[in-house]
Amino acid sequence: MKIVFMGTPDFAVPCLRTLAESSHEVTAVFTQPDKPKGRGYKLIPTPVKAAALEYGLPVYQPLSLRKGDDAAEAMSILREAAPDLIVVTAYGQILPKEVLELPKYGCINIHASLLPKYRGAAPINWVLLNGEKETGVTSMQMSEGLDTGDMLIKKSTEIGENETYEELYARLSAMGGEVLAETLAALEKGELKPEVQDDSLSCYSPMIRKEMSALDFTKTAAEVHNTIRGVTGFTMLEGKRLKVFRSELAHKSCPDAENGTIVDTKRFAVKCGDGNAVVFTEVQPEGKKRMKTEDFLRGKKLSEGETLG
Repeated sequence: MKIVFMGTPDFAVPCLRTLAESSHEVTAVFTQPDKPKGRGYKLIPTPVKAAALEYGLPVYQPLSLRKGDDAAEAMSILREAAPDLIVVTAYGQILPKEVLELPKYGCINIHASLLPKYRGAAPINWVLLNGEKETGVTSMQMSEGLDTGDMLIKKSTEIGENETYEELYARLSAMGGEVLAETLAALEKGELKPEVQDDSLSCYSPMIRKEMSALDFTKTAAEVHNTIRGVTGFTMLEGKRLKVFRSELAHKSCPDAENGTIVDTKRFAVKCGDGNAVVFTEVQPEGKKRMKTEDFLRGKKLSEGETLG
């Protein structure tokens, strides 16, 4: 098959590699425009662009597929590429109807959740924030709705109790490539069995906001732990910002302490709203590098009874 791939972040790279190393012909790769980074504001290619160039694939970076000269030019390129299928993974743009209807087999999306749950932009964050025990990847026939198309192939995985966004992101990224390979094989054999999503079971995963990382110790220990896992937490220690990258539940009751109080200086355990404690296991003090808590505590003496926040 002739296939056009659309994707942008490193999450999408395994899917691109699956296509590039298959028997299919990747006729074009679409990704978001390069963005300036660093002090010199040097333009940095997206991870998908970098991977596409490794394989010598033609790359296109329109600002929009829906309006303006870029959209018209992109549509012309797509018609010339004449794809049998378009594969989309975390592209970052909404595809117009004329693109969805262009390929013989339509457009297939690789989505990082077990649809119909967690439609939207940030499914990996939200499964962790909500303390889910299971997630996965779903391939879906794209429609004009937001992640509402018929489901094709699903693959599930258990979520570790202390698993972080970074870790789950990497696992689901690799799984995305596997699900895509299974989907293409089934498509070629005529064995795909599209399943309509039950909208009553759906939920939405909106974009993450910076303020969501602020740790609120009036919440339960599990909720604080899930915030750290899902979006990286931050609090204040002695008037300075402290980022928290990893944590675990203490399984220790400390009902008499105030919320946000350090109740174990050897483990950096902090009391939460349900009377239980959360233990910080990886932190980054303001102006310093990210480190394991045991290394942080070698140079910093905590005071039991001290309150964070």
